[in-house]
Amino acid sequence: MKKLLMTVSLVLALLIAAVAYAHHSGAGIDRTKTVTVDGTVKQFKWGNPHSWLEVEVPNSKGGVDLWNFEMNPPAYLVQSGWKSTSVKIGDKVKVSARPFINGDPGGIFVSVTLANGQVLAGGRQPSQLGGPPAAQPAPAQK
Repeated sequence: MKKLLMTVSLVLALLIAAVAYAHHSGAGIDRTKTVTVDGTVKQFKWGNPHSWLEVEVPNSKGGVDLWNFEMNPPAYLVQSGWKSTSVKIGDKVKVSARPFINGDPGGIFVSVTLANGQVLAGGRQPSQLGGPPAAQPAPAQK
């Protein structure tokens, strides 16, 4: 019975490790490309294990598409100048991200340019994903 319990515990531990590895592998992200979209913030979640940004982006049919961007946790974002109040619902933003391979609207956030031209990056995100670093937008000219 003790041997069975140890075997089951080991199998469960390996399954949990595999799921955690797959979740953080970035396998669904195209690390060779960067997309940039302009839109309006629908929701911003400041939290662990990841912050999230949802942006409504106008499409060619006159409607909007909802783009979802996974971000670093607050501990990393703060190091790049972020605050929980950096973006609010209704703010106009430009988001650069590594896109999803399957073509879904969204990806892994690289930077956000606010309406005032301030660029907020994601801390260690580009190096965590590999591939070339994304070009940072130039600050707005006054």
